[in-house]
Amino acid sequence: MPVISMFYGIVVAIYYEDTGRHNKPHIHVRYQGKKASISIEDGAVLAGKFPPKQLRMVLA
Repeated sequence: MPVISMFYGIVVAIYYEDTGRHNKPHIHVRYQGKKASISIEDGAVLAGKFPPKQLRMVLA
């Protein structure tokens, strides 16, 4: 999974090939052992948990 951005310890990655198992376009974020999938369309957390402060930085 290619990393597209890194800032303040947050790593943002995205799959560039969809194998048909992903429904909504989304990004993957990691921060201090926490992981989540975030919808590109509306910023909703699709899976996982992510600290609120860092989530706001990702969505900004």
